[in-house]
Amino acid sequence: MSGRTDSVAGPAEAEEAERAEPVIRHEEDAADGEFHDEARRARWLATGTGALLTLAGVAAALLRLTGPAPALVPAAYATGAAVCAAAALLGARGRTRRALWLLIAGTMVMALGDQFD
Repeated sequence: MSGRTDSVAGPAEAEEAERAEPVIRHEEDAADGEFHDEARRARWLATGTGALLTLAGVAAALLRLTGPAPALVPAAYATGAAVCAAAALLGARGRTRRALWLLIAGTMVMALGDQFD
C-alpha cells in the first residue's frame, strides 16, 4: 500500500478541491472590502465632525464678537474653527489620525477661549 494521504481520490473530490480555492480568495476579498468600508467610515466621520465643529466655532465667534466679550474670546473661537476646518480637510483626504488630533486641538483652543470670557 503506497497511498498518500494528501492525494485526491476521485474526480468528484478534485472538483470540490478546485471549488474550495476560490472561496478562500473570496473571503480574502471580503476582508479587504471590510477594511475599505471601515476606512471610508473613518474618513466620513472625521470630515463630518470637523465640519460640525468648524460651524460651531464660527457661530460662537460671531456671537461673541457682537457681545461685550474681550477680543481674545472670538479670536480663540475663530482659531479653533480654522484648526477644525483643517482637520476636516485632512479627514477627507484619508489622514484620519492627524485629523483626530487636530479636532482635539481645535476644540481645546475653543474651550480656552471660553475660559477668557
